[in-house]
Amino acid sequence: MIEIKHLYKRFGRFLALNDFSLNVESGELFGFVGSNGAGKTTTMRICVGLLKADGGEVLIDGQKMLSNHRALAEKVGYVPDYFGVYKNLTASEYLKFFSNAYGIYGKESDKLAGELLDLVNLSNKSDTDVNALSRGMKQRLCLARGLVHNPDILFLDEPASGLDPKARYELKEILKNLSAMGKTIIISSHILPELAEMCTSVGIIDRGHLVLQGSIEEIHRAAAMSSPLNVVVNEAQIDDVFAILKANPFVQKVTAQGSILKIVFTGNKEEEGKMLASLVQSNISVNSFYREEGSLESLFMQIVGSSQKNAGQRR
Repeated sequence: MIEIKHLYKRFGRFLALNDFSLNVESGELFGFVGSNGAGKTTTMRICVGLLKADGGEVLIDGQKMLSNHRALAEKVGYVPDYFGVYKNLTASEYLKFFSNAYGIYGKESDKLAGELLDLVNLSNKSDTDVNALSRGMKQRLCLARGLVHNPDILFLDEPASGLDPKARYELKEILKNLSAMGKTIIISSHILPELAEMCTSVGIIDRGHLVLQGSIEEIHRAAAMSSPLNVVVNEAQIDDVFAILKANPFVQKVTAQGSILKIVFTGNKEEEGKMLASLVQSNISVNSFYREEGSLESLFMQIVGSSQKNAGQRR
């Protein structure tokens, strides 16, 4: 289990992480989503030991890691958003170079390079110069590099950025396979639907603070509940309906489009039922009552927009 507790990181006057906390269970394929500049990369670089936190702690299986770089290096692998490859090396030589850095030599190094290339579907590119590989292939090679020391946890920062649909699909399948092998994977993106396709759970970060975390099922339910309720009534009763709805504490906003009332409603299904009952009991002719289909994009924008609005009010 990974526990990130109360992380703070400041760059000059800019507070990149503001009391950031997050728990990820072992074996999860966790999606870390946020807009550019939200704090995703900063969090990951602290967690893998490349950046020093101004406060807070990272624990793996209960062990403090930020002051134990050797243990941290053994347990985590990192695939950055931008990676470099060495010229004049084949894909196999590239992996052997990094295996040597971990004290793996000779036939053991040869075997490991072959196994990793096979794992990321690059066996047929073993003798190809790394500079001749496509971006998607380089990304998979970089993933293999992060697995050289067989870490329990993988951090991948925007790994699908710039990939075409085929390369993105291939990467997703590899990550699912690694998850099935028991690896804990934390993958960042600024696109929530992209992560929802492969992850078991998701956390949304905004302005250096975690604003939502849950399973994919919970996130989808939240997306559905974030969409407006539509109530279709007789136009002659619009004013009466407005009066009833405005008295409901879960109704945040009501707009009318002819006989259709669009309601921003924050209550649960039970509260929805109570609101409908109150309309019927007031002799309102309700012709239709339904919630619009929710989208993950709208949920993300709603959460981020609300977070920024609240931050502005605090200032």
